[in-house]
Amino acid sequence: MATATFVLPEKQEPKSTGRLDKPKKPPKEIAVITDCCTGCAGSPACVEYCPMDSCMFWVPDEDYPPFGRIMVDPWLCIGCKKCLSKGPEGAFLDGCPWDAIVMEATTDFEAREALVVHADEELIHRDARWPA
Repeated sequence: MATATFVLPEKQEPKSTGRLDKPKKPPKEIAVITDCCTGCAGSPACVEYCPMDSCMFWVPDEDYPPFGRIMVDPWLCIGCKKCLSKGPEGAFLDGCPWDAIVMEATTDFEAREALVVHADEELIHRDARWPA
């Protein structure tokens, strides 16, 4: 099975702010933005809840500016689920109003996306993601 290369575009504002440290071990799940993301017209609700600096960021739509969407940096996501709008037992939380964020098992994401490329960094193989 061929694996894809996941390319992160340049991170633009609005971006999440918070902790600057990188996770020391992989989370069990990471947030993945679905195609339902509308970017909340440039004021995304999910970004303000993310506790990691630059984990969630704006990606403009090149065909229809000023529209865009949010992306998650899988290397920075700690799997805290604060960006979600669904809580335990169906409780409604403050995250994404469009339910455009799903949690995916880290192992599933890494199996599908073997290589991660940051726009401002070199190609990094997934095995180099976490310290030994």
